[in-house]
Amino acid sequence: MPSASGLPKTLGELRRSERFSEERVRTRSVKDEIRDNLIARLREHKAIFPGIVGFDDTVIPQIVNALLSRHNFILLGLRGQAKSRILRQLSDLLDPEMPCIEGTEIHDNPYAPLSRQGRMIVAEQGDDTPIAYRSPDQRYVEKLATPDVTIADMIGDLDPIKAAREAHDLSNELTIHFGLLPRANRGIFAINELPDLMGKIQVGLFNIMQEGDVQIKGYPVRLPLDVLLVFTANPEDYTARGKIITPLKDRIGSEIRTHYPLTLEHAIEITAQEAWKNRTCPAEEVYIPPYIGEIVETIAFVAREDKKIDKRSGVSQRLPISCLENVLSNAERRAFAGGEELVVPRVGDIHASLPSITGKFELEYEGELRGADQVARELIREAVAQVYDRYFPNADVAPIVQWFEIGGSLKLGDAEPSSEVVKQLGEIQGLLETARKVIPGHEKNEAALASAGEFLLDGLYAHHRISRDEELGYTAEIRKRRAAEAADIPAEPMRRSYN
Repeated sequence: MPSASGLPKTLGELRRSERFSEERVRTRSVKDEIRDNLIARLREHKAIFPGIVGFDDTVIPQIVNALLSRHNFILLGLRGQAKSRILRQLSDLLDPEMPCIEGTEIHDNPYAPLSRQGRMIVAEQGDDTPIAYRSPDQRYVEKLATPDVTIADMIGDLDPIKAAREAHDLSNELTIHFGLLPRANRGIFAINELPDLMGKIQVGLFNIMQEGDVQIKGYPVRLPLDVLLVFTANPEDYTARGKIITPLKDRIGSEIRTHYPLTLEHAIEITAQEAWKNRTCPAEEVYIPPYIGEIVETIAFVAREDKKIDKRSGVSQRLPISCLENVLSNAERRAFAGGEELVVPRVGDIHASLPSITGKFELEYEGELRGADQVARELIREAVAQVYDRYFPNADVAPIVQWFEIGGSLKLGDAEPSSEVVKQLGEIQGLLETARKVIPGHEKNEAALASAGEFLLDGLYAHHRISRDEELGYTAEIRKRRAAEAADIPAEPMRRSYN
């Protein structure tokens, strides 16, 4: 009789069950299983890859076609394009439970054991053979390819200790310690950065895919594994760090290109989904003005087109995610120190988040000459200019510009309390009235108003309507700061001076 859980516990119970009938379990490969479950999702109009944004009309249809065709496939794209995340979600297309012979290393099919160990168990115990079950997560195996990976890691090796303990000849299949690929039998095996694998390891994969056999230390082993093989690679890796051998590449059914978000809306949705924005301080309330999120995302878009940045390495979507988290933290620091109840990021917080930007791109020669910090500041300036144009397309800023032209100056720091910032902004005719238009619902809050006012000023600076001393802070303290730097004395917190 079946166990209390409702799942058969012996081979005899398995044979008598309708769900795990011999005809179904023996002949249904893992690729058939994924295909069946994928078809069910398509008919029910369910999401195939939940949380993957911007690929609905490009990448996902190609992956669906590959799975319906029962292809092994490779995702080809630059870093930070959700390749690994997509592969991990493939396990959602597997059945909730998969029966296997309990205790076998490669999770043998109870009706058709592949390993000698599994065949011996069934021969000895017959219908009393114990049955175990594997969940979808257990059936997904992932390996990051590195040059030091060996054939023993991937396929297996002879175990002399096992041979001596059980008095087996080394040529006996029972002496084999199976590697990652055989242990992924009846599941999904994913290899990230495939070109980094040595050629002889790729040959081993090719043999498994094509012939179903492999030689371990000179002994041929028949392993017609039931496995879906999926890979990822960076297009530049074909020539930069390694390459995929031609026979293996030819046996990969589909080559699918991924890409970065094509629209700002998709990029914002991804960052909103991935960034840590729900801070846990009980007295903390956070308001992120829409223009802050757009500036952060636009930095990545601008960087991907900048000639000073290496396009071959890409600019990962992790840049805006990390940047937004850092921006929020800087805004928190200011709010906590100033006793403000509402945390509102400013453009100055983006400038303070350079460490989360500079490590996310590689520079070309021209960029190396300018330095990562300077390149990042130029990216922020261009991003602010683009977003400013969307929020203030027809704003009358002539009085604001005129205020600076007749000698006015304004000095703001990212740690400046909101009340002090609003007080200084209030001295400029028309500035606060114009700034209030971009924070609907928060027009009376000082933290939000300070953020909007600074955004307006930074937009004017980005369009060369006013100037700003970004690095040296107060103009009157230039010499003092230079002297402090020369003496290696920490300078006061950086402030931005508009004039």
